[in-house]
Amino acid sequence: MRYCCAILSVLLFLSFGIHEAKASVSNQPINWGFEKSKNHKSANPGLPMEKLLNKYDSFFMGDPTQKYIYLTFDNGYENGYTGKVLDVLKKRKVPAAFFVTGHYLLDQPQLVKRMADEGHIVGNHSWHHPDLTKVSDERFKKELDSVRLKTEQLTGYHGINYLRPPRGVFSERVLSLSRELGYQPVFWSLAFVDWHTNAQKGWRYSYDQIMTQIHPGCILLLHTVSKDNAEALDRAIDDLTKQGYIFKSLDDLMIDRTFHQKFLYSL
Repeated sequence: MRYCCAILSVLLFLSFGIHEAKASVSNQPINWGFEKSKNHKSANPGLPMEKLLNKYDSFFMGDPTQKYIYLTFDNGYENGYTGKVLDVLKKRKVPAAFFVTGHYLLDQPQLVKRMADEGHIVGNHSWHHPDLTKVSDERFKKELDSVRLKTEQLTGYHGINYLRPPRGVFSERVLSLSRELGYQPVFWSLAFVDWHTNAQKGWRYSYDQIMTQIHPGCILLLHTVSKDNAEALDRAIDDLTKQGYIFKSLDDLMIDRTFHQKFLYSL
């Protein structure tokens, strides 16, 4: 939530510092993905991938021992359902992060402003949604700066800290440049194909995908272009809460991670 930002910025500076991108860093494309979670067991992309993400302070889930859920959405364009999603989040008092593109900022300024006004995080999904492994360092910076500046202009909120690489494609170079520019790359531990607007399957499909893959520490990725998601969200939040899950903000996750890192360093 936005109330955490000042503290979060200080903690990030004290704990992590700045990672500088180097010419020797690999730009081999990596497509984010892993075996789906089952029976409330945490997703596992493999130790090498986890080590790479940790090296650049990136993350894909929270503490696997805590029944926390971090709800995130990717917003490239509008399909008429984001308002309903925001209504549900407001009703349930659930925080979320919305990763927006340049097109979305230009096309839906009032919705972006509403996201920020209602306490949600507005994250960076790049201006043109390119494969970031294929752009120059200069364009990389411009893609992120353009979203940041327009978001600040629309919302009056300074401190856009989170980046979701478009298409789930990244490289070590992408992670390194992101951290150099002051961003926390955020991936996910639960997602499914929900963005094909002409192939929606009904609310039950979205609900079942969420409920069967959920796990402690989950970073859940949804798209608000999905009618299924909009219609399933309220029921899913209600039933997950009854199972003992708590919905928290990415800012909460970052504070927990930062204090954990500081504790380890003090040992």
